[in-house]
Amino acid sequence: MNEYTKNVIIAAGLSLLVIAGWDYFYAFPKLEQQHQAQLAQPRPGGAQKPGAPDGRQAPAPAQQQRPPVAQKPVVKSREAVLASTARVTVDTPSIAGSISLKGGRIDDVSLKNYHETVDPKSPIIVLLSPEGSPHPYYAEAGFLTADIDGAPVLPTSDSLWTADRMTLTAAEPVTLTFDNGQGLLFKRKISVDDQYLFTIVDSIENHAAKPVTLYPYLRASRIGIPESAGYAALHEGFVGVVGESGLQELKYEKIEKEPHATKTLKGAGGWVGFTEKYWAAVLAPDQDKPFEARFSSAGAGTVKAYQADTVGEPKTILPGQTGETTARVFAGAKVVDTLDAYEAQGIKRFDLLIDWGWFYFLTRPMFRVIDSLFKILGNFGLAILAVTVLVKILFLPLANKSYQAVAKMKEIQPKIAAIKEKYKDDKHKLNTEQMELFKREKINPAGGCLPMLLQIPVFFSLYKVLVITIEMRHAPFYGWIKDLSAPDPTNIFNLFGLIPFDPTHIPVFGQFLWLGVWPIIMGVSMWVQMKMNPEPTDEIQRVAFAWMPVIFTFSLGSFASGLVIYWTWNNILSVTQQWYIMRRSGVKFELWDNLKKSFSFKKAT
Repeated sequence: MNEYTKNVIIAAGLSLLVIAGWDYFYAFPKLEQQHQAQLAQPRPGGAQKPGAPDGRQAPAPAQQQRPPVAQKPVVKSREAVLASTARVTVDTPSIAGSISLKGGRIDDVSLKNYHETVDPKSPIIVLLSPEGSPHPYYAEAGFLTADIDGAPVLPTSDSLWTADRMTLTAAEPVTLTFDNGQGLLFKRKISVDDQYLFTIVDSIENHAAKPVTLYPYLRASRIGIPESAGYAALHEGFVGVVGESGLQELKYEKIEKEPHATKTLKGAGGWVGFTEKYWAAVLAPDQDKPFEARFSSAGAGTVKAYQADTVGEPKTILPGQTGETTARVFAGAKVVDTLDAYEAQGIKRFDLLIDWGWFYFLTRPMFRVIDSLFKILGNFGLAILAVTVLVKILFLPLANKSYQAVAKMKEIQPKIAAIKEKYKDDKHKLNTEQMELFKREKINPAGGCLPMLLQIPVFFSLYKVLVITIEMRHAPFYGWIKDLSAPDPTNIFNLFGLIPFDPTHIPVFGQFLWLGVWPIIMGVSMWVQMKMNPEPTDEIQRVAFAWMPVIFTFSLGSFASGLVIYWTWNNILSVTQQWYIMRRSGVKFELWDNLKKSFSFKKAT
């Protein structure tokens, strides 16, 4: 192993430590800011203006708006709040929940196919909850008006709608009706597919004597910062694509740094909402018409209200006519194929709801390969092993050249040692003579670096896939690995479960005690791989390489077990490949001698 290769490995190790350090000290500590609050209730019948979905007075549409100020409510249980209002039941293959007839809100969504833990008997995931419950999170649609005098009464969050049926299924939509008593009849047809997409068709029949101009709006609201998944490589918070603005991502705490705690976007086509690790609630207005979207925050102290909303262009309905607008609301799991299908149905760049990151061009294909192998092998763990082999085959020509370069470097080690001895007091001459030697022997001293450099993006793309894709959630391997996206559940510090306590919960240094069976196997495989090469002559490098397997073992202890399995299998394949190439090249295979040396003790003199 030449100096350049050693430096690359050290750099890769330090990069990994930076990520591990971020996850340990910043991301993994759960955000304890789930506070209860309640959006200020609007006054029914009051004049409304665009950009104020809460129903209170607001400036003209062109001006920036703020969400309703959060106020600390008297919180009831989720079940009590749901029972306090009339509701339309939602029952599909993927969703269990209801729509409140008070306000016509989509505020009760649970995901039938996903459980809180790997235990199939554990509770299913609750995504949306009504206002007044411990964790309010809901979506709604409606209309605003810019009229100051003589504004019509519009349905608000307090308005009671009537329904033509009390159950919404994937096959049978529901139509809600609200009569404002002033000649405007509002009808809201809500349908849902067998996955997670609600389609809302709002129509207004104008039976009054004068025209009315209304602005359609959508909003998603939540109170308090939700519990974070705790990954540095994962975005959670505001998200959206509006027109040509590209993907917009904003953390909850970052919105406060925007002017008036509001960020505004304008364009035609797109969507906005909130995203978590595996779930999202997203608003998609009419994709053919321009709209204004905003991310905003309000509230003081520990209680914060967060809102993503859209306001469309004005729609004028003449007497005797009917105006209509269509919007969609996504509330569910971020399944790759499902999001791709919705994008094909016309929701612009909806695939970006999954945080593929800067290396989209690599991370998404990596997922597709693993998913395809899973459909063949029936296990995501086996798919990871198979994709490791495919990567090795893909880079085989480069790896062969690399190991051949390492073999040649070993052959000329005596000549390099002689040059170092001869010019030990003249570093410039030493470097010059070494380069001349490399030229004569036709050796590229950096030839061993390329496979290592290529491993880094593959490693991070697999890391990203394991962290962000719900397909990997609760995906089992064999034995004790029940979730490839979670760390190895065993731990050497409690004798792999024999002692009934969790060492990772020890204050201060507990996070360093996350060390299971697979991380230990990975560390051993890395140590064996390094023993295939002579120890570095430089003392600093020798110490760094001696400790690197230990550092990697502890660093990867809290990483997804699928990533640790990949790294272990990759080490084993690398050892096998290097042994075969060195044997063909006639270079001594030094593994056994180095292992013997490691376990031998010098006699005392």
